[in-house]
Amino acid sequence: MANIAVIGAGSWGTALALVLADNGHHVKLWGRSEDQIKELNKDRTNHKYLPNVSLPTNIKGYTELSDSVKDTEAILFVVPTKAIREVAAEIKSYLDTPVTIVHASKGIEPDSSKRVSEMIEEEIPKQFRKSVCVLSGPSHAEEVALREPTTVTVSSVEEDEAKYVQDLFMNQHFRVYTNPDLIGVEIGGALKNIIALGIGLTNGLGYGDNAKAALMTRGLAEIARLGIHLGANPLTFAGLSGLGDLIVTCTSVHSRNWRAGQLLGQGKSLDEVLESMGMVVEGIRTTKAAYHLASTENVDMPITSAIYGVLFENKRPADAAEELMGRVKKHEVEDLTSIVNGTLSDKQS
Repeated sequence: MANIAVIGAGSWGTALALVLADNGHHVKLWGRSEDQIKELNKDRTNHKYLPNVSLPTNIKGYTELSDSVKDTEAILFVVPTKAIREVAAEIKSYLDTPVTIVHASKGIEPDSSKRVSEMIEEEIPKQFRKSVCVLSGPSHAEEVALREPTTVTVSSVEEDEAKYVQDLFMNQHFRVYTNPDLIGVEIGGALKNIIALGIGLTNGLGYGDNAKAALMTRGLAEIARLGIHLGANPLTFAGLSGLGDLIVTCTSVHSRNWRAGQLLGQGKSLDEVLESMGMVVEGIRTTKAAYHLASTENVDMPITSAIYGVLFENKRPADAAEELMGRVKKHEVEDLTSIVNGTLSDKQS
């Protein structure tokens, strides 16, 4: 059995720690809050993030990064994307041998347009990492912690490392596939949060299922357009980290992005939404990153642009929806074919 550090004691980090513990691994779960870690070690609970879930004794909590990564074979990052660089930069000073690095964070860095794996690679020197893998797919922490059936994907450019991570996590409740398309898996996982914001907006505006289905379908096309432009495999977006993650994030009450979008659609300001959520809403930050990346790369993303307008330009949600519906006529099959073939023009949508 392996010694594994899980960096991030929120709902998702705790749920993944539970999966690893169920498989017999020794898990060091790091969190910033001393009270939270004391509760975890004393009461075997994490009530703030996963109420009514009991944690086994082979999960031990830490507040010191140095202690959490000491003598481990793998490090799993499950912190918000805005904290990735800071945490990775600190961790590298505690490493003296190469370890397998996995991340389960979904987002893009706004200023650099870097994916999470790229940020980690920039902060942790190559001599201290065997590989960087990403774990992604339709997986709400609340259901994983209850051991409800869940299926995800692990991706790495190193096939052996992806299979190693697959073996770490896979059990009768948590099925893991491998996929070599690191770009596609990360882009799908990040950008689906933007579309989930949009679906929440439609709900807040009182729109029905027709609007939601259209937004999800055209949202997937938009995600694939940018991903393929960046070098992703088109088939990835029909898989777990593409369509699968999009469905679960756009249709579940567990989705923070959906809830944030709903509040915006009901007329709340962005500041009011963030204050009421009390947790990180990755889609907001990712919308800004994807909007600027698409502009730089000349990739047309009308849904992302509309949501960006609502979030950062004070555009009324109803006006954004009206503008999307009023765009120039298109041919669906030709558009989808052009996306798959990677033939982009500034007239596609």
